[in-house]
Amino acid sequence: MQQTMRWFGPNDTVSLIDIKQAGATAIVTALHQIPVGEIWTITDIKERQEIIRNYGLEWTVVESLPVHEEIKRASGNYLQYIENYKISIKNLADCGIKIITYNFMPILDWVRTNHNFINEDGSKALLYNQEAFTYFDVFLLKRPNAENDYSEAEKENALRFGSKLNEDEKALLFKNVLLGLPGSKINFTAEQILSLLDNYANIDNEKLRENLICFLSEVAPVAEKNDVKLAIHPDDPPFSVLGLPRIVSTENDIKAIFDAVPFNSNGLCYCTGSLGANPENNLERIIDDFGERIHFLHLRNTFRESETIFRESEHLNGDTKMEVIVEKLLLLMNKRKVSLPMRPDHGFLHAVDEKTETYPGYSLVGRLKGLAELRGLEMGIAYKLSQ
Repeated sequence: MQQTMRWFGPNDTVSLIDIKQAGATAIVTALHQIPVGEIWTITDIKERQEIIRNYGLEWTVVESLPVHEEIKRASGNYLQYIENYKISIKNLADCGIKIITYNFMPILDWVRTNHNFINEDGSKALLYNQEAFTYFDVFLLKRPNAENDYSEAEKENALRFGSKLNEDEKALLFKNVLLGLPGSKINFTAEQILSLLDNYANIDNEKLRENLICFLSEVAPVAEKNDVKLAIHPDDPPFSVLGLPRIVSTENDIKAIFDAVPFNSNGLCYCTGSLGANPENNLERIIDDFGERIHFLHLRNTFRESETIFRESEHLNGDTKMEVIVEKLLLLMNKRKVSLPMRPDHGFLHAVDEKTETYPGYSLVGRLKGLAELRGLEMGIAYKLSQ
């Protein structure tokens, strides 16, 4: 596997020299400064490449080339935004960057209710608590008709959870759930999120999938022609939040997307954390069934404390048997004769990084630990397979 690490650009407190010394050989990044929907020019791409190459690294994966909300809704100027996306794909290809990650989650890229769950050793992890989210949705955000999405028992449990919070803790929960996109320090307000939610009032799973297929039917042929691989990131978490549709949460979802647009360029970012948060997903079977369409790897682990709570765990210790996953991936890569790029997705916040402002899950030492463990696991399994 090609060892990569995500870098959020020149404003990232984790520097390129930090990443290089952590053992990564390539960078996963994006042009966060360019507004969503606008074209990524060759000039801007090459400028970022030059910065990265000055540290002896290479930009090999885009994460992410964001999809404009109007494309997801198939409204407004969506056709122009699709044309812009095609041009950006070609420009990236012309610069030698051939893997593009994206997601099709409406409004929010990911959701957690606690960004600082304290582990037994004092390190901190990301956590999702459904009771906390229900309390936020029904009683803090007060989304219209939100109460209809939950049972009476769920609402009673949420109220019981909320009754234990002081005002500062309620404000922190509100901030955590509505954190902006990774790479941005901007938080959504209640007014903004409710306005955005109104735009999806008449879009269900079927309609959103239709819009994704429309988008892919346009951009996948361009990617195919330019030898670019598109890797859709699964929903995080893999179930509906805020009443929004979710269409990349299950094995059946993935199959529907691939069947509808059967280009090899239409592929998957295989994220063990996002897919693994749904216990009904069989991560091994996903490799068996869709291995030819896996173009990028996010390896992380989660632990389900209960039916309503899951949290990030150590990369090698969680509900996912990472040693089994890595062995299957190595066999897949041997079969395909490729080295798939992999990054250790997320990581604990360790005491040494406490004073450094980093994006949740993206502290240096936590990811370095994950990368080192995954590299060691890969080497051990590769040796076993060679005997």
